[in-house]
Amino acid sequence: MSNEKLFSLAEVNALIPRIELIMEKIQRLRLHIQQEREHLGHSFDQCAHDVTIAQLLREKPTLRPLCAELARAVQAIEELGGVCKGLDLGLVDFPARLGDEIVELCWQYGEKEIAYYHRRDEGFAGRRRLKPSSQPRTPHH
Repeated sequence: MSNEKLFSLAEVNALIPRIELIMEKIQRLRLHIQQEREHLGHSFDQCAHDVTIAQLLREKPTLRPLCAELARAVQAIEELGGVCKGLDLGLVDFPARLGDEIVELCWQYGEKEIAYYHRRDEGFAGRRRLKPSSQPRTPHH
C-alpha cells in the first residue's frame, strides 16, 4: 500500500490562499522568462518555443536566479502536498479518495476553492465538477 497522503476537500481549500500566492509568483516569473525566450528567439531567427531553457541560460546567464526562484516556488507547492501539472494554466493536483477511488482534486490559478477533480488516468481534459454528495473524505486508519 502506498504511503501517499490523501487530502480532504477542507485540507486543500485551507491551502489555497498559500498556493495562490506561490502560483502568482510562478506566473510572474514564467512570464518574464517567456519574454526573454521570445526575445532570444527573434535574435536567433527561430520560434520562441524552440529556444530551450539551456540555450536561454547560455545566452542570458542573468536569468539563472529567476529560474532558480521558479524551481523553488514549484518545490514549495510540492512540499505542501500539491503536484504542479501545468505552469501555463497554473494547475495543481492533490490526491484524494472519492468513494473507492483515488482521484486528483484539481485546482487552477484564479479559483478560490476546489470545485473539480479528475481520475488519475485522465488529467485536466477529464476534469469534472465535484458534487456536494461526493466530496472527498480523509481516510480512516
